[in-house]
Amino acid sequence: MRAAFGENFAVPPGYLNTASIGVPPGVVADALDKAVRRWRTGANSAPEFDEPTAVARGAWARLVGVDSARVAVGASVSQLIALVAAGIPDGTRVVTVGSEFTSATFPFAAQAHRGVTVTEVAPADLVARAPEFDLVTVSVVQSANGAIADLDGLRDSGTRVLLDATQAVGWLPLDLGWADWVVGAGYKWLMSPRGSAWLAIHPDAATLTRPIAANWYAGDDPWDTVYGLPLRLAPDARAYDLAPVWFAQVGAAAAVTWLTGLDMAAVRDHCVGLADGLLAGLDLAPRGSAIVALDVPGAADRLTAAGIRCAIRAGLPRLSFHLYNTPDDVDLALDALRDRG
Repeated sequence: MRAAFGENFAVPPGYLNTASIGVPPGVVADALDKAVRRWRTGANSAPEFDEPTAVARGAWARLVGVDSARVAVGASVSQLIALVAAGIPDGTRVVTVGSEFTSATFPFAAQAHRGVTVTEVAPADLVARAPEFDLVTVSVVQSANGAIADLDGLRDSGTRVLLDATQAVGWLPLDLGWADWVVGAGYKWLMSPRGSAWLAIHPDAATLTRPIAANWYAGDDPWDTVYGLPLRLAPDARAYDLAPVWFAQVGAAAAVTWLTGLDMAAVRDHCVGLADGLLAGLDLAPRGSAIVALDVPGAADRLTAAGIRCAIRAGLPRLSFHLYNTPDDVDLALDALRDRG
């Protein structure tokens, strides 16, 4: 058991895989355990899940710097981006970076029958090329290697911007209220169950966002819109809600609310300090990110043999450091990676 930032974690030594699956603090596991125990005894009622859904929505909104009335609830990133991809005009020119996570690009590429095009450019060229296009879709932090987008440059580009913040929210302080859309999933850095995701919609982008999965939960009063026409959607971003995954929202309410009480600058410094410490131990330059990909011969096999939990992305081992990691995890990885002569 590890203690970090006032919570306890049953995370094993060498777990450097948060960019794939976050490990929950005790408060989250306890909340889920309580919900499951109520479920197995028939004690649950559907409306009681409205509260954790609203709590998680508000907490995620605070972490990305937007008003909760601008946030829609869903289960996955691609599902929510599809609401945007379906609403943009025919012939929209979309730009992204090469090797972007496909949940941020496939929903737009699937609109090719309407003349929507998606062009990949080099990461270093994205800001300069953005004015040539109608919309940018890009991750705040790249999944494969931890590269951080030039947010200031994108903000000043004059092009509409959709940001996938999945690999950033939870360790990187953010203020993204300027972006047209911000989307993120909860099961990585937010240490929530898979099935919780959110989409922030700027008021200026609402007309380009289509409620293609309109459902009872998106109604003005969800418990009064379960039967019958006419269509009567909520007046704010709840109009784009997808029916929540109940237990995922229970966990997210506990996890994301806890995170909002932390000093995110301190969390960033902790995570980045560990990641850059690993790079320094390998005589590599710091990268300023909590995610690192290592182009080191034999690294994947060495890390696996040492019991390090990480992932292989774009052909390279990817290590990710969260608030529950310690210098001991860095030492384990370095012992595995250093040339033993």
